[in-house]
Amino acid sequence: MNRNLALILLVCITALSCKTPEARKPVSVNSGSLIDASIARNKALYQKETKVIETIIASQPEHQYQTSGNGFWYHFNTKIDNDSLAKPAFGDLVKFNYDIKDLNGTTIYTKEELKTQNYAMDQQELFSGLREGLKLMHAGETATFIFPSQKAYGYYGDENKIGTNIPIICEVSVLSVTQKE
Repeated sequence: MNRNLALILLVCITALSCKTPEARKPVSVNSGSLIDASIARNKALYQKETKVIETIIASQPEHQYQTSGNGFWYHFNTKIDNDSLAKPAFGDLVKFNYDIKDLNGTTIYTKEELKTQNYAMDQQELFSGLREGLKLMHAGETATFIFPSQKAYGYYGDENKIGTNIPIICEVSVLSVTQKE
């Protein structure tokens, strides 16, 4: 009898263990609404910053600001009209200095605080606006750039003096460009 009971129990356990596992239902479905809200917020921020920047540019008619294809504005304080001078390319060493101001003209970082920079073009960390701006310049030129926040330090700022979503103005002087060999 114990033998029959053990056999029946073994058959029942075997039958129940052969059941295939059921897929679990997801706890929640992500509809993308958070991403859509973020996109809308960033577009509104960019439009707001653009209006302020265009007002600044309009108040300075003595400067011939140009719009870059990379989403920032600039004008040359010192321009060298020499086509034989090369603009920085990938890997070239660019020696430059710059300062950073907010849109009201208040200095955030001076050239002395930031010190002269030696930058290997596109091979080192540098905020995207300045990286693209340097590509427009020759050695000996000075330019003023106005960067919206997403081309400057963006959402995180520099975690020191520049806060979240702060557009900036930079005066940049390229001291030398050493071409990569």
